[in-house]
Amino acid sequence: MSSDKPGQDLKEAVGRKASLAQTISAVAWSFFGVRRGRDHENDMAKLNPVHVVIAGVLGAALFVLMLVLLVRWVIGSGVAAA
Repeated sequence: MSSDKPGQDLKEAVGRKASLAQTISAVAWSFFGVRRGRDHENDMAKLNPVHVVIAGVLGAALFVLMLVLLVRWVIGSGVAAA
């Protein structure tokens, strides 16, 4: 462990500053399940875990919304009635 105080690692992780684009990129790649080891290590060093969780929840909600809209479109178009 790198610090003497409990919870210090978490405080340091939350203080990380990565751009919104870097966070979204890391979350998007994680949805596909593909990431290079070097990029993963870079993300672990730079990304704020709170921002990653928020981006992940928003990304999952957007994905579900897109699936619902797709299903509604397919059902409404009559393609599924065949």
